[in-house]
Amino acid sequence: MSSIFAEMKEKGVVSNVITYSALVSACEKGGQPEQAFAIFTEMKQKGVVPDVITYSALVSACEKGKNPEQALEVFKALQSDGSGQ
Repeated sequence: MSSIFAEMKEKGVVSNVITYSALVSACEKGGQPEQAFAIFTEMKQKGVVPDVITYSALVSACEKGKNPEQALEVFKALQSDGSGQ
């Protein structure tokens, strides 16, 4: 997935909440929850604010990774970030 992200950057695609959320979602759909969280972490480090779509993809990644505790943590983060409003 990181090669796609690198190629996007090379082609001048702007990294914003839409592109990051799409990458998180692609990782979720591909059964790569660890990669989804790595992209999410990078997103926040770059100052891009996640939205409810980003968080939804993360919860789905937790479900596919059979990690309900982590899904609950993501949900709590969504509530505390205020992105769910």
